[in-house]
This record gives sequence, structure tokens and C-alpha cells, in this order.
Amino acid sequence: MSETIASRLSALGHRLPAASAPAANYVSTVRTGNLLVVSGQISTRNGAVLTGAVGAGVSVEEGRVAAECAAISVLSQIAAATGGALASVRRVVRLGVYIASASDFAKQSEVANGASDLVVGVFGEAGRHARAAVGVAALPAGATVEIEALVELEPEA
Repeated sequence: MSETIASRLSALGHRLPAASAPAANYVSTVRTGNLLVVSGQISTRNGAVLTGAVGAGVSVEEGRVAAECAAISVLSQIAAATGGALASVRRVVRLGVYIASASDFAKQSEVANGASDLVVGVFGEAGRHARAAVGVAALPAGATVEIEALVELEPEA
């Protein structure tokens, strides 16, 4: 039996939740050719949204955890789109990491590492990706972090 995204994530001490449904008029993923685009996934843990702005009541470490949680939601969407098969992912191409930040906060890269470290932990070298780490004034539902992804998949049979 081939390894799954859920089993790799479990080995890292995390559980893969069910992929969430879109919150508005969009789809969670779009596959075009070998590319999978994952819509923004907000930071949630155990069904609750992790909220607040980093640098204004949320520490860098709490922001890293929020980024990790949002990345787990991205992995849930990838798993839903690939039947959970780890081998379906050829490469994580890019992560866009949006961080609710105080106006003077400038450590977005440190916060985004929570997501990047997890993705590399799950996919190994195939998880090394390009990234944007952007501070924003607010995110949906007051979330601390939102992440979108671009993933290259194995060709469909």
C-alpha cells in the first residue's frame, strides 16, 4: 500500500481533518493539466478559527502555529483532490501565506515558516517551494493566517 498524505502527517504528530467546503462562490481546488490550485485556507484547529493579528496580541510563535494549521487545511484539500495519495504530488510549487499583522510587524517570513516547515516535512524535497509571506490588515473570519497553494501533480492516467 502506498503512503498517504494523512499517514505522513500523522508521523509528524498531526491529524488530517476532512477538507472544508468553500465559504462563498468559489471551489476549493481547480486542476488544470498537472497543476492543482488550492484556494485560500484559513488557520483553524479542532474546528475553531485561530484569530488575531501577529504583533498585536498574537506572538510570532502563535503565528507560526496558525500558519502550520492553515497548511494542514491546504494538505486536506490536496488529499481530497488526489485520493490522499502522497505519490500524486510531484512538487509543491508555491505557497502564498497571508498573515494578519500589526502595522509595524515585519517578521512575516518567520510566521510563514510554520507552513513551509510542515510542507517540507510531509513532502520532503518535493515540498520545497517558492513562497510569498504578506502582512495584511485583516483576513476572513478574523483568521490569523490564510494560505493558498500551487501544486504540480503526476499526470492523470
